[in-house]
Amino acid sequence: MTEDNGERAAESESEAGSATTAAAAGSATEDKPVSAAENNGAKSADEETEFTHPEGGWGWVVMLAAMWCNGSVFGIQNAFGILFLSLLREFGSETDEDLKFRTAWVGSLSMGMIFFCSPIVSVFTDLLGCRITAVGGAAVGLVGLLASSFVTSLGAMYFTYGIVFACGCSFAYQPSLVILGHYFKKRLGLVNGIVTAGSSLFTITLPFALSGLLEKVGRQNTMRVLCILMFLLMLAGLTYKPLIPTKTRKNTGSRCPRMGQLFNVNIWKSLGYRIWAFGVPAALYGYFVPYVHLMKHVEERFGKDANKEVLLMCIGITSGVGRLIFGRVADYVNGVNKVYLQVSSFLVIGLMSMMIPLCDIFGGLIAVCLLMGLFDGCFICIMAPIAFELVGADDVSQAIGFLLGLMSVPMTVGPPIAGFLRDRLKSYDMAFYLAGIPPMVGGAVLCLIPWVEARRRRQEAQDQEKEVTQNMLDSEKAQRHGDPRTGESVL
Repeated sequence: MTEDNGERAAESESEAGSATTAAAAGSATEDKPVSAAENNGAKSADEETEFTHPEGGWGWVVMLAAMWCNGSVFGIQNAFGILFLSLLREFGSETDEDLKFRTAWVGSLSMGMIFFCSPIVSVFTDLLGCRITAVGGAAVGLVGLLASSFVTSLGAMYFTYGIVFACGCSFAYQPSLVILGHYFKKRLGLVNGIVTAGSSLFTITLPFALSGLLEKVGRQNTMRVLCILMFLLMLAGLTYKPLIPTKTRKNTGSRCPRMGQLFNVNIWKSLGYRIWAFGVPAALYGYFVPYVHLMKHVEERFGKDANKEVLLMCIGITSGVGRLIFGRVADYVNGVNKVYLQVSSFLVIGLMSMMIPLCDIFGGLIAVCLLMGLFDGCFICIMAPIAFELVGADDVSQAIGFLLGLMSVPMTVGPPIAGFLRDRLKSYDMAFYLAGIPPMVGGAVLCLIPWVEARRRRQEAQDQEKEVTQNMLDSEKAQRHGDPRTGESVL
């Protein structure tokens, strides 16, 4: 079934359900029999509400396509440290004191735009569907990456790679997570783990491939080769065959959803979510710094012949392992106490960032990257479970979307600040020391969430108890003086 057919089916089912409701109301007042057509409409509405997920079948193809999307998008982003070295050599000069600061903006702007666009992408996904949004996004990303291969200045690279390519990646990425819910329910956790492990797989292999390509064919042709990944991503988006009508159309019976359904403000009524939505971004000012500057730091500390690509490979391997391990551990942690797992991940990531300048042997850096990747996987895999605990199942998608949008700012400005410090101090040491502080501060802020949620539950329990007590008092008063609703009196 095509996506347009699915939309028309959703509209017809909604109209049938409305007709059935009206008929039922009429029969209650006029005692008229319900027609067979109305019965058929009721059956179709019941079938829609009792949708059964296939738990496989074509869903496995969709899972592989989503895995490719996750890997190609974030694999390229995480391997930017390799492209960073090439950009420094191509656009730099020995007299440019702000070179690393200006060059770092290319990668950080690209990563930031992926998250910044997330709230907007959720709206387009609701309006156009997963397939059109994903294919269109991959096409835009392909154009941006291809254009980046022709530019000859950093200013143009900001636009082609940092904005156009990144926006396309954002529109291609988010539908790949939404479509999984059409095919899986019982196995959704397992499938999400496999899909998100795609970025780890690409992070392991892509740095070596990029290093070889940059050495043999140069930066411009390397970016043209990467366009193949985006073209395959367009083909992957074509597999996103929708099974469930979008929520907004199903509820309104219209192609134009209500504004309140697209922009949900109810999530901000939760104090726990507000703390989470500002604590996590506060922790991420130093998060992306190692991905951008670690390669250059290794060149300066251990020489250009150091096997620096193995560090990104270590981060990628243990990040994939961490997503599987901590995703399973989170299932055994009750309620919002899952936040403590995220707190521990931020503390370790911050500490490991500070350890990078202290490693005078290459083996020490490998150990640091292994631990950093392990807890990076922990931070990523439990975001959705925490959002579910804070706002509930109905609002979880928009809660994550707004969080990703807020995350865009710190992930964008962190690496350029680190580059600025390197240009001024002639060393990355202070940059990595400072990059470790925000994760620790943000983790400390998140520790307030379990306390706030516990206080909220106690307050709700007290309010409920007061309501029960008041109802009992009203009932006793009614028994003494007669029930005014019935006009009866004990006299």
